[in-house]
Amino acid sequence: VQLQASGGGLVQAGGSLRLSCLASGLTFRNYGMGWFRQAPGKERDLVAAINRGGGNTFYADSVKGRFIISRDNAKNTVSLQMNSLQPEDTAVYFCAARPRSIHSAVYTDGYDYFGQGTLVTVSS
Repeated sequence: VQLQASGGGLVQAGGSLRLSCLASGLTFRNYGMGWFRQAPGKERDLVAAINRGGGNTFYADSVKGRFIISRDNAKNTVSLQMNSLQPEDTAVYFCAARPRSIHSAVYTDGYDYFGQGTLVTVSS
């Protein structure tokens, strides 16, 4: 399984970025997907998750109303649209895949596969 994230960069507070993750080596539509982030000196936390079909989502309280997760099963991609970015959003962002996913369920744990991460830096 390979997960290739892209789209990170430097942005001013209040700006937007869109992260994308291309998955290969798996039957993408069978996996729940998520985005995690890890800030310097902190643990890796789940930011957003989406079910296999894309109709159900989960967001951490810290990003609710600002971030949108989506997926395209035809293109094996999952995306994270990040709006109204703040300095506290600065982190390395990882996409993740969860096997053994029930079609309608959104998962906050059980992610076995992680990509290499993409750095998002928000300046004040």
